[in-house]
Amino acid sequence: MAHSILVCGPARSGKSEWAERLAERSGRAVVYVATAREDAEDADWCARIARHRARRPAHWSTQCAPLELERAIARHAGPEACLLVDSLGTWVANLLDLDEPAWEARVADLAKTLRGAAGTVILVAEETGWGVIPAYPLGRLFRDRLGALVRRLAPLCASTYAVMAGHVLDLSQLGQALDGD
Repeated sequence: MAHSILVCGPARSGKSEWAERLAERSGRAVVYVATAREDAEDADWCARIARHRARRPAHWSTQCAPLELERAIARHAGPEACLLVDSLGTWVANLLDLDEPAWEARVADLAKTLRGAAGTVILVAEETGWGVIPAYPLGRLFRDRLGALVRRLAPLCASTYAVMAGHVLDLSQLGQALDGD
């Protein structure tokens, strides 16, 4: 199994910055796997993407995978590579139109791909379930799918970090994994 790492936390917590630091420290060729879709009509979204790009070293390559994350990981996670996937939440949002069987198949494919990756894969995931339950069905679907995805992928990772308020907690060292669902 690949040496995978999960970095999760709320918005603006520093999770992407921590993941970038881990990727840089890996000593491997870094491939940044972006799950966001650019929307020229959304200035705020474009500014967020630009901030992420500006932080990344110029020698990192970038692969856009708003829908086909499994394929991007399979294609680029060779033994000398470090993939930084930012973010699982955006990938989930991009696939909210899938029905439950199709979604479960994609999650199973992602887990299988992660298990078979030869290089390091760093996954960045948002934590959305700490607030109020969304009052609308699509918001609840997003929150529930992302939470379940993170919980399913965490056992496949050698390390799991929570980043909150600019502080990093190593959950693999401090926490205890739950058995089963």
